[in-house]
Amino acid sequence: MCSEVGNNKVDETPSSTNPSDYGSNLRIIDCSAQIRELQTIIRDKNTSRSDFKFYADRLIRLVIEESLNQLPYSDCSVVTPTGAIYDGLKYRSGNCGVSIIRSGEAMEQGLRDCCRSIRIGKILVESDAETHAARVVYARFPDDIAKRQVLLMYPIMATGNTVIQAVNVLKDHGVPETAIILSNLFCTPVAASMVVTAFPDMKILTSELHASAPNHFGQKYFGTD
Repeated sequence: MCSEVGNNKVDETPSSTNPSDYGSNLRIIDCSAQIRELQTIIRDKNTSRSDFKFYADRLIRLVIEESLNQLPYSDCSVVTPTGAIYDGLKYRSGNCGVSIIRSGEAMEQGLRDCCRSIRIGKILVESDAETHAARVVYARFPDDIAKRQVLLMYPIMATGNTVIQAVNVLKDHGVPETAIILSNLFCTPVAASMVVTAFPDMKILTSELHASAPNHFGQKYFGTD
């Protein structure tokens, strides 16, 4: 968007790729050489679909595991096979995943691989062909979702409109912002600004903040490109 100053237009489109500019609840996982390679393969137009899916699944797993680190834990003690007491940790409350159809479904298996038998809900958001306004057309959640920590899964966030609609539905079902963690692979500054402004108390975890998002992700992953 632009605002006019005199006869000149000043571009105010968010462009910062510094996560600290978007508040403490937006986090980017540590960018190792391995992660940068995965991002590169996913972005490369010459990557075959089989390679794309394989390396996308690897990146998804890394993001999901780091997302799980953001969940609340409590202390617990267990007895080991030798009879010793081990002081450890356990999840503080019930958790569930919610995928935004369709690209978010690519992240479901990664969550199931990390959390055995976890329940997963779904949200379908569609954009109007003429106005491009996003609206929710389907939502299905566990009955007690308001009491759970929610990992909202959506790999590509280019504008933030779809995520905003999805979070509004979760809030309508009694889920507080503080109980939602958005697990994301690629996010643009525009989307980051939109979402953190709308939901300042929601945690967002992504692998990259970049002006260009690989919007071909869903089509390539599911073979519909």
